[in-house]
Formats: sequence, structure tokens, C-alpha cells
Amino acid sequence: MSTAVHRLVGLMLVLAALLPAGAAAAFADPPVSVQVEDTAGVLDRNQLVPALEGIDFYEPTRVAIYTYNGRTGDNLNEEVLRFARSVHPEWISADGQKWADGLFIFALDPVGRHVGTYMGEDRKVSLEQRQDIQDAARDLLRDAQWTEGTVAGVRRAAELISQPWYRSAAFLITAWVTAGTAALGAAAWIIVRAVTRSSSRKEIARGDQSYANVSMDLEVTELNAGTIPEASRYGGHVLEKHRTFLNRYNTASQLSNRVHALSSRDLGRRRHLRLAREYADAASELDALDDVIADTNALLNKAGAWPTAWDRQLAPFRKDLAGLEQVLSKRHGQGDSATAAALRSFRDQSLRDIERWTAELAEGKTTPEKALDRLYDARSRLAVLLENHAQTVIEGFAKNQREAEVMRKEMQAAQDGLNHRGRRSYEPSILGTVYPSYHFFSVATFNSGLNTGVSSVSSARGGGGSTTGYGSSGGSFSGSGSSSSF
Repeated sequence: MSTAVHRLVGLMLVLAALLPAGAAAAFADPPVSVQVEDTAGVLDRNQLVPALEGIDFYEPTRVAIYTYNGRTGDNLNEEVLRFARSVHPEWISADGQKWADGLFIFALDPVGRHVGTYMGEDRKVSLEQRQDIQDAARDLLRDAQWTEGTVAGVRRAAELISQPWYRSAAFLITAWVTAGTAALGAAAWIIVRAVTRSSSRKEIARGDQSYANVSMDLEVTELNAGTIPEASRYGGHVLEKHRTFLNRYNTASQLSNRVHALSSRDLGRRRHLRLAREYADAASELDALDDVIADTNALLNKAGAWPTAWDRQLAPFRKDLAGLEQVLSKRHGQGDSATAAALRSFRDQSLRDIERWTAELAEGKTTPEKALDRLYDARSRLAVLLENHAQTVIEGFAKNQREAEVMRKEMQAAQDGLNHRGRRSYEPSILGTVYPSYHFFSVATFNSGLNTGVSSVSSARGGGGSTTGYGSSGGSFSGSGSSSSF
């Protein structure tokens, strides 16, 4: 390994010698001028202008910002050219066929959701680099951060326009791949082993904490299980899980012995990281299950700790109700729709119901079994309302059937409840033990599906969607520029 490292050092010294002495001072020129034509009225000039004036270009460059409220089907390129011809003819070359030298234009249509970049012939970059500039702003623009997105786009343009050869992606990739190839066998091997070793130790620590909790409470868990009423539908299901508890505990004990027998060198291997993760997952699930067994016993028998046990059963539902407004009020959340109104009405009624159920439990007017039935019905109803609202969101955002299918797929994937290792998540509650995780469509799941669905569709719209022409009114104009959707 030392030979590879020595070779890497030598290559890096050679590469350093290749760089011009003035590389550190490559950025030297703030914009010659900054013009802002915010006809859409979405930019904060007090924030925007100082931020743009503080950006350094490689060569003196005039920066122009133009916004207007258009439509989805508009050609932003055509609109920018129309505006320049009528209001800022100095943005166009003397022959009327190109953009003026030394100029960079960043254009934004917040309503039609288009972003465009245009530049003089002496400042032009490739189509891929124009897309790169637009990509730098895209996520911020999707979140309606118009000023921040504009600054991000101009900053990326400054990095690419008139970029010296020694800062180009092609040079850097070639240089660092050459150096990296020499070091790959040493550095990558060392890094991967170190990261794997660290991950293994974290998983073992996670497993040890849960395993210690389970071991300490093992006798109490058995006592709790022994007094759970088997005749109860909920008690019966939890007892079914308990019947395998000791076998699973023995399995976790064996896994604990195996991972603690591993040397530091062993922990750096991927197969042992998988073993450590298996141990941590097994112990964590047991730790959650023994809490559920304790809660089931306390609640069904109305033992002294039953109010705390009942609160833990309500916690997932309360969390859903509390997070509902944030989801409905977010962009693309369709908060003004009929399905959103139904969700808000359900939330308000459910908060009152929770108080009533709890009071009736305390007064003996209802049984724990009946209270759990009511909670099950309410959470099932919420799942139906969220599914209805998901359809509203999809219909509001998707432009065609293909996009709608993409969003439905993402929503379904979120509802399936698989974690990053393909395992179903487990809710440590009585209902979560009796019913599979995907039975209840939670607000967090809805939010995750909405975010990934919108992101997937937006990426598909933006990817490969550059427009380079200037429309029928552009005539023979052929200035460097393009636009895309966000």
C-alpha cells in the first residue's frame, strides 16, 4: 500500500506544477453592472442586488435579471427576446442576431415555471453547462425561493462562463482520475474498511443498548405476559407474538456472542457489518415488543400504569393529527380542496373524540377493548381520507397519465412501509403489533410519498427538457441561450 501512496504524492506534485501561478486569483471581476427587471414582482431587491454584486466572474460581465408571469406552455426564450427588443435593445448585438458581448441574462417565469439563461457570444457556454446553471437554481425555485434561486443560478454561471482551462471539468476529471487511479487500491480500501468498521461498532452499540434493556426486564416481561387476558382479541394477538419471545431472545443472545467475538479487523468486513445489523435489529424489535407486552397488560387490566399505556397507544394518532396542517398547507398540498376540508374536519372531531374516550375509560364507562376498537376505526378512517386526498394531489400536479402513475407508485411505495433494507417498519404499539404497518396510512407516510412523487415528476420534466429556439417571432435570431421547466 505504501508504494501506491508514494506514487499518489508524486502525481499530485506534478499536477500542482501544471497549474498556473495565478490560479488562486482566477475569480477577479464583480459584475460590471446589475440590471433587475422584476416584472413578476417576486424578487427581494434589497437581498438580490448586493448578493449579485458580490459574485466574481472570470471576466468583466454585465448581469441582467428578468422575471415575468407567463404560462406553462410559453416559450421563455421567445419572451426574453421580445422583452429585450422592446425594452432593452442594448442586450442585443448590433446586427440583431446575437446577444450582446459581455452579457449574461438570467430569466425566470414563476407562474409558467420556466428558468432560462442567455449570454453573449464571448461569454457563451455549452448547452450542458447552461443546464448546469439552471440545475443550480432549480430546487430553490421549486420551493418558491425566487431570490435565492436567482442568486444560486448567477453564482453557478460565474463559475462556468469564461472558465480557465485548468478549472474545467474535463481537466480536473482527467487529473484527479489519474491521481485517484494510483491511490485507489490504497486509499479506497482504507476508507471503505474504516467506514465499515465504524458502522459495525454503531450497530453493535445500538444492539447492546436494546439487548441490555430486554435482559434487565426479562422476568417482568414474563410476569406481564402471564396476566394478559387471552380472551381479549388484542391480548390474544400480543400473546401470539410473546410465544416466540424467548426463542427470539435466545437468537439475539447468540448474535450478541458472535458480534462481540469479532476483532477490530473483522469489523471492517461487509459481511460482519450485516451480522452486526442483524443483531441490532433483532434486539431493537424485542425491546419494542416487551414494552408493548407491558402496555397490553396494564391497559387491558386497568392496572395502575394504564393511563401511560393508553397515552402510548394514542401517540401515533396524535402525531398524525398534529402534522396534518403542515402537509395540507405546503406547496402542491391542495389545501383548498374538498378532500383537505374533510381531513381538517376529521382532525377537529378526532381531537374531541380522544378526550371523550380517555374520560370514559377513566370513569369506567367504556372498556379498554372498546377504546382500542375506536382508535382502530379512527386511524382506518384517516387512512381512507388520506388516500382520497392523495388522488386530489395527483390530479392537481400531474399533467398526464404517465406522471399520475409515477406519483401513485411513489405513494404506494411509501405506504408499503419498507425501510432502506427492504424490511417493514414496526410501530411499537398494541395496534402496530396486531396489524401490519401498511394497514394505517399515516400523515408522515403521505408526506414522504408526496415529496418523492413531486420530486420524481419534476425531475422527469426538467431532465432533457431544454428549449433552445426563440419561437416564430424570433426570426433569424440565434443568440446563445436555453430554458427549461422546474
